[in-house]
Amino acid sequence: MEFLFEYGLFAAKVVTVLIGVGLLAGLIASSKQQQEQPMLEIKDLNERRAHMRDAMAGAVLSKKANKALVKSQKKAAKVDDKQDRSKVYVVDFDGDIKASGVETLRDEITAILTLAEAEDEVVVRLDNSGGIVHEHGLAASQLNRFRLANINLTVCVDKVAASGGYMMACVADKIIAAPFAVIGSIGVLAQLPNFNRLLDKAGIDYEEHTAGEFKRTVTIFGENTDEKRAKLNEQLEDTHVLFKQFVADNRPELDLVKVATGEHWYGQQAIDLGLVDALGTSDDYLAEACDAGAVFEIDMKIKEKLADRLMSGFGSRLDALMQRF
Repeated sequence: MEFLFEYGLFAAKVVTVLIGVGLLAGLIASSKQQQEQPMLEIKDLNERRAHMRDAMAGAVLSKKANKALVKSQKKAAKVDDKQDRSKVYVVDFDGDIKASGVETLRDEITAILTLAEAEDEVVVRLDNSGGIVHEHGLAASQLNRFRLANINLTVCVDKVAASGGYMMACVADKIIAAPFAVIGSIGVLAQLPNFNRLLDKAGIDYEEHTAGEFKRTVTIFGENTDEKRAKLNEQLEDTHVLFKQFVADNRPELDLVKVATGEHWYGQQAIDLGLVDALGTSDDYLAEACDAGAVFEIDMKIKEKLADRLMSGFGSRLDALMQRF
């Protein structure tokens, strides 16, 4: 009887696990059919700044001074309510080699353009060291939508806007860079390893079949010839010409002979070369904007699928377990 009891308990556990796995599989399968739903988040930076000020005042000032501050702020708020203040819309773009943030950027721009007027301003806090040409070209084209709509565009660079990042920044009416922000790198780069000799030593053949003389130039596995290398360099030069022309169209005052060498510069040097228009951080610029008008941060969030959340949680737990061994 004890054996039968233990066996029955074991069987019940197995059935419970199987049911749980089945439910989990069903949830994952159903969630795969659901599309990711973007959610627009809008934060009032004036309100956020006021909360920070009130918290500081409550902790630092005397009761009398704090009361006087609150009274003056209420008076200022009444004046603001009577005025139709201009608006500043803030967007963040943190770049990677594929400029993958362009998918949310385009939705954020579309949302802003539904309401923005000519007297308004868009500020893009840009942090991007470049990457794939066509991906960053699309990102720059998205920002150009503001100029086509006659909306003033300012790009703030606190850290880096280089290569494809500068391609995006140069579209702006005004570029503001922190003193040690990295700016420029107007050039084109291609680099890749070649394992052909290693494959030869291992007795491994590599075949590649193409139609068209230059369908493929240099590869990582095949034997690269001087002719293929020359063709790749020609393609890089052609891309560089397009890059320089794009920069020249947007900032015609630049001396491309000096700045389109592939070099990068820091903020003050970039000012001297005309790559940026002013020195400063995005924090200082937006603080001034809050004093002058209404400032809103626009962020398009992509709602994560249930399957992705489950797999992410499973991966995190697996990593935690692995770290214990």
